[in-house]
Amino acid sequence: MTTPEWSAASLRLDQDSPIPLYAQLATQLREAIDGGALAPGARLDNETELAARLGISRPTIRQAIQSLVDAGLLVRKRGVGTQVVHNKVARQLRLSSLFDDLTRLGKHPGTRVLTNGAETASEHAIGALEAPELESVHRIERVRLVDEEPIALMNNYLPPGLITPSDAELRAKGLYELLRSAGIRLHAAHQNIGARNATEEDAELLGEPVGAALLTMHRTTYDENGRVVEYGWHVYRASRYSFDLTLPGAR
Repeated sequence: MTTPEWSAASLRLDQDSPIPLYAQLATQLREAIDGGALAPGARLDNETELAARLGISRPTIRQAIQSLVDAGLLVRKRGVGTQVVHNKVARQLRLSSLFDDLTRLGKHPGTRVLTNGAETASEHAIGALEAPELESVHRIERVRLVDEEPIALMNNYLPPGLITPSDAELRAKGLYELLRSAGIRLHAAHQNIGARNATEEDAELLGEPVGAALLTMHRTTYDENGRVVEYGWHVYRASRYSFDLTLPGAR
């Protein structure tokens, strides 16, 4: 294990217990994650090493790890291995788009598509999508409206070939709905919320004065295999929008 506070040597499995070995292993890994010994970003030893160290089969290791992947605690990343996810919420994540949230609240979302197509991958896009070999990306830019009033300016990078939505589809559905409809299983996201003042471009698109307060959000979304399937950077009118968060108490 890469974190100094914890190592696989601390794992103890009881071969005589009626509790399946995979469940014993999953429980101990979950406790290490919940207790902070396995920090976000920490990597597990590979399945072969864990199986040899614990004296159990690889399928048993794989079953234990998959149960924690399904619970939103671990993510598999190609070329990296199995990691503790950045998100500390111990449940399967349900990711939703602004379009979905507005519809759920009984609003009438609208969309003005500004950009929708392939472009050469910039260094920023390559880093955001965690794909050093990337040559092009699918870029989407749109203004989200509520009852015909602009509320947010939304930008997204998608890996090429993932989906190629038409402007009409972007006006009718949220991005996550389009991804799920294409068979992409969204697993986890890392999100950062901040604020800044409106530029002249922001002001023109959102109907706010230059210098007005805007909320910002940057989000990287992963599928069940640890692949980045979407990177978004959005700005919201602080006068018309707020983020509502529920925080769990300390255990």
